[in-house]
Formats: sequence, C-alpha cells, structure tokens
Amino acid sequence: MSDKVVAELQEPTPAVGDGGPDMIQLLTPEGQRVSHPDYDKYVADLTPEDLRSFYRDLVLIRRLDAEGYALQRQGELGLWPSLLGQEAAQVGSGRALKPHDFVFPTYREHGVGFVRGMDPQSSLQLFRGVSQGGWDPQENNFHLYTIVIGAQALHATGYAMGVRMDGNVGTGDPDRDTAVICYFGDGASSQGDVNEAFVYAASFDAPVVFFCQNNQWAISEPVEKQTRIPLFQRARGFGFPGVRVDGNDILATYAVTQHCLDEARNGNGPLLIEAYTYRMGAHTTADDPTKYRVSAEVEEWKFRDPILRLKTLLAHEGMADETFFANVDEEADRFAAELREGCVTMETMPGATMWDHVYAEDHPVMEAERAAYLAYKASFEEAN
Repeated sequence: MSDKVVAELQEPTPAVGDGGPDMIQLLTPEGQRVSHPDYDKYVADLTPEDLRSFYRDLVLIRRLDAEGYALQRQGELGLWPSLLGQEAAQVGSGRALKPHDFVFPTYREHGVGFVRGMDPQSSLQLFRGVSQGGWDPQENNFHLYTIVIGAQALHATGYAMGVRMDGNVGTGDPDRDTAVICYFGDGASSQGDVNEAFVYAASFDAPVVFFCQNNQWAISEPVEKQTRIPLFQRARGFGFPGVRVDGNDILATYAVTQHCLDEARNGNGPLLIEAYTYRMGAHTTADDPTKYRVSAEVEEWKFRDPILRLKTLLAHEGMADETFFANVDEEADRFAAELREGCVTMETMPGATMWDHVYAEDHPVMEAERAAYLAYKASFEEAN
C-alpha cells in the first residue's frame, strides 16, 4: 500500500452532509464544466460525439425505466425496481469498464446492463416471470441480477480473488489485466455480506471496485440510519481507499470509476466508490415512498437531474442542437414501443432452463435436479 493511501486512511473522518467538500464533481447541476486536478485527465479525450452518446444512453435508459414502471402498473410485469435519478451513476461507471472486466449487479442496474450490450428484454423477462434470469452472464461479463441484498458483494470478491490467483492483474498487459465491479446500495452497506466481502477483498488484495449507489433511502430508512460518517469513509476501517463522487454527474462518475478500475487492474485494489445520488421514484413498484419522505426533498433533487445538466452542457458548448435532441427523443419513442411489444409477446422459457448456467460445466447435482423436475412435470401429462 502506498504512503499516499496510508496518509488518506489516517485523515479525520468528516461528518455526513450534502455531498461535502470531498465529493468529486466535474459538471455542476447547472451544466457548468468544472476542473479537478486528479480527474480531468480521464475526460480530456472525450469528443463531442462521446458526450452525445452519453446523453443518448441516459435518455434511452430513463425511457426503459419508465416503460418498465408502466408495464408493471398495467399488469404485464410482476415487479419493477426503478433507477430514476440514478442514470448518470450507471452510465458513467458502465462506460468506464473494459469488455473483459466483470460486473456483479443488484436488481436495479438496467443502465449498466444496457451499456454492456445486454438485450433490454432480458430484465423484462425476469420481472415478467418467464425466465429465471434471462441471459448468459459470460456473454457480456454481466452477472445475473441479485435479489438477496448484498450477496453479490461476496460473489464479486470471490471472482476477483480468482482473477488475482489466475495472474490476470498487475501484468501491465491492458488486454489481460482485469477488474471486477460490484454494485450495491446504501442500505446494503449495512448487510453482513457486504462487510465480509470488504474483509476478504482487503485481505487478498482482490481487484474489485465496490460501487455504492447512495440514493439516500434504504427502502424506507434514510442513509442517516445506516451510518454516522459518509459511506465512502467506511472503507478506511477495512484498510482500503474510498472516494465520494457526484452520482448525478456523468463525467465525474466516468472519471472516478475509470481511475478506480485502473488501480484495481494494476493490483492496487480493492477500492470503494460512493456515488452520491437520489432515488427519485419508489424502491420498487411494491413501495410507496410518500409514506416516509417529504415531497420537498424530491423537488430539491429535481434540480440536480443528471440528464438536464448534460443537455445544458451540450447546448451551451454548441456540441448538440435541437435537431439532435429531437432525434434522441424520437429514438426513445421507438425504443419504448419495441420494449412494450417484446414484453407482451414474449413466451415463457422452459422451466428446465433454470439449471443451464448454474455452473460453467455439466454438474451431476444439477442434472439430477433437472431430471427430477422433468419427471415431475411429465407426471401431470400422464395423468391427463
């Protein structure tokens, strides 16, 4: 561990606050570009086309979220966990990944999956109940959604330990060195699984970046009930660095995540990122946030909207015009129509497929369970 890291770990811990002076920001809520000596270099090479593609991703993902919410309310999905307000945290971090990095999501990372090349219908399959996951994790290095709160932190740490044991970290070969990223929320930071993952990751120098989307509410409990210090400072107790980034700032999220992933690939992991953001909607469609938070808080966070601030930058700097924005909106309309059509017409996957991706290779226990299921199902057909 470097002297700089040791010095950071020994600094006094600040109190919980509204972002605070330690929060990394490159784009203000007003859409004004600001500089940061440590992170400017990670966005210096971004072209206007890159920024326009960022904006397109944000808009399409928000439309995916809105369509998922509407489909659930209309009885087409059993449940939908919204990411409204967290688009920049997901797009920025997702775009910082390399293809051979591996992602361990919660059940809310629809945006990360999208930028990783996932078919958006995959998550709809899961929440429609027609599949047990809907995708092969190896296809886009994107693990299945994890419903058990915090469990994916252990999975990610174990995978990262394997990466180190395979010698795929710190070699200096960019096509070989691999990082793992694990997403979880502020509520999950209180789970034993997450804290145990921190212990193992630190003990084995696992090349994993823990990405906490602090959306201020663990279902119905505010973040103040989870911690007395900023969440990113919790990493200090486990012996690795943490950083807080403005989670509604796509440039800062992209830069900070890229930096942390580079550190992990170079053998300097683990690291913790706290993306300071806000859950604009309900925890899931089974939740009613009006019962535990005031509307004034939601209204305040509307002024920090991640899409609006990037749109303001693009327009002010002459990198996009009204035609571009209109075209993106039209694409979003077509995207939503395709999502809806695909959802209402999708067929239920055969139940036996739930054993397909449990292990990388054939496994006798899985095959026995599959055979028992098929025999059980066949018994009903015989009875008829």
